[in-house]
Amino acid sequence: MPKKPPNYTCVKNAWRKHEAELRNFLANRLSDRHLAEDVLQEVFLKAMRQGDGFCNLGNARAWLFEVARNAVADHFRLRREQVELPDDLTIDVEEQATLDSLAACIPRVLSELVKKDREVITLCDLQGMTQEEFARTAGISLSGAKSRVQRARKRMLERLTQACQVQFDENGLVACFVPRATTD
Repeated sequence: MPKKPPNYTCVKNAWRKHEAELRNFLANRLSDRHLAEDVLQEVFLKAMRQGDGFCNLGNARAWLFEVARNAVADHFRLRREQVELPDDLTIDVEEQATLDSLAACIPRVLSELVKKDREVITLCDLQGMTQEEFARTAGISLSGAKSRVQRARKRMLERLTQACQVQFDENGLVACFVPRATTD
């Protein structure tokens, strides 16, 4: 049985309905009418490639705008100037030593946090578990997991700042601190 050709009617109808709005959207984002037309053409081609699948979309307008936004982001990402770093670029040794010394405060301060805070910081920040994985493991929503991580990090920072007397410079970087002796 020969394969049925795709039905492009859905694409054509959606395109007629949203083309002007998409064109304006792209022109505003790209500030170049010719570039906006090129990107608009790319969006149209992607819609056409969907064929019958386009007809099954719940919201054709939303899909078209998502593809347009992604195309704009790709355009700017590819245009971004990249600067080659010199081979002799190094980190300030004093700054690195300060951070390394401060790292010695972390285990003690971490042990002083409540169990839930200690657990989320250990799993997500120290062991590299994603917040999505943590949410599944803890049986909570992703937004709940993100909130828990943020609150735990805030309490960790407050405790670290207080216990190790961390002081920050005007840029928010660690300027100095007083190391704490461990009580093992």
